[in-house]
Amino acid sequence: MLPENENTLKAHLKTLHRSLEETGEVDDELEMLLRQLDGDIKHVLDKRSQDPDANTYGLASRTQELTARFAIRHPHLEPALRELGNILASMGI
Repeated sequence: MLPENENTLKAHLKTLHRSLEETGEVDDELEMLLRQLDGDIKHVLDKRSQDPDANTYGLASRTQELTARFAIRHPHLEPALRELGNILASMGI
């Protein structure tokens, strides 16, 4: 069974993906960066499940950078990206 914060993270990622699909306004650059971030998050979660002491820092700050970078062009995604960064930071990722 996954720790509660990982369940929260996975649920938030699903919600973010659904929001992206519904908007239809996401440009190729943002979509590529978000898919890359999603893959990196999954990789980190797998890595942490195998080695809880593994260094998994950095994704929260990358998420915050994405939030700042795309907030003007995609204001509807800004709250979800900000929350994703907060979840990652609280997990120490």
